[in-house]
Amino acid sequence: MTVQLLRIGDDIVAIHAIVTDEGVTLIDAGLSGDLGIIRSALRAVGRTLDDIRGVVLTHGDGDHIGVAERLRSDHGVPIHILGADSALATGASPARGVKPDGWRLGPALQFVWRGLRRGGLRTIHPTEIRQMSDGDVLDLPGRPEIIAIPGHTPGSAAIRVPEADALFLGDAITTRHVLTGARGARLAPFSDDPARTRVSLERLRDLPETRIFPGHGPEFAGTAAALLDELGRV
Repeated sequence: MTVQLLRIGDDIVAIHAIVTDEGVTLIDAGLSGDLGIIRSALRAVGRTLDDIRGVVLTHGDGDHIGVAERLRSDHGVPIHILGADSALATGASPARGVKPDGWRLGPALQFVWRGLRRGGLRTIHPTEIRQMSDGDVLDLPGRPEIIAIPGHTPGSAAIRVPEADALFLGDAITTRHVLTGARGARLAPFSDDPARTRVSLERLRDLPETRIFPGHGPEFAGTAAALLDELGRV
């Protein structure tokens, strides 16, 4: 089976798509104005929004649920998320009020400006979701495996796609801090419990995948063990 990995968006807020002969799985859904860039990225590989078979959310924050509801309501695409983040994603519980761990004016303004241009003020919460569980292998293109890594949020998930040699970590880590511009692997800002994130990430240490993708920042080229070793030096 042919498997292609698309990176959509940018290092400020990234979306990823797993494209196979069976269709497309979207990993996270960006911001509410991102439907156009997703459509364009799929068109470039001969696909359309109707080829999306499911959206898998790494967690329920507003800059990850973006166009999920549009895809569900207009194209019948199911939305999957760990149960512990269901209320956050649907808006049944209020948005988190976690304070940043540091910031610099330039990078912080760039983050805010990019977010505004991509619809960051118009959060559209999914009205229907499918709760996934730790250890699930979803019947979607790429057969994504779900690994619970609570810490950034209670329902944060790592999404493992062995067919693409890829591991998606959402906001458990960042390789480009959105508020300081700092490069390199580190725990992401706005986390509920950074210490718990470090413990959760140890579950991934023995995984063989060599392409690791955060929700913010460029790809980390290396295994989870190499990532964890780098995090240990920060």
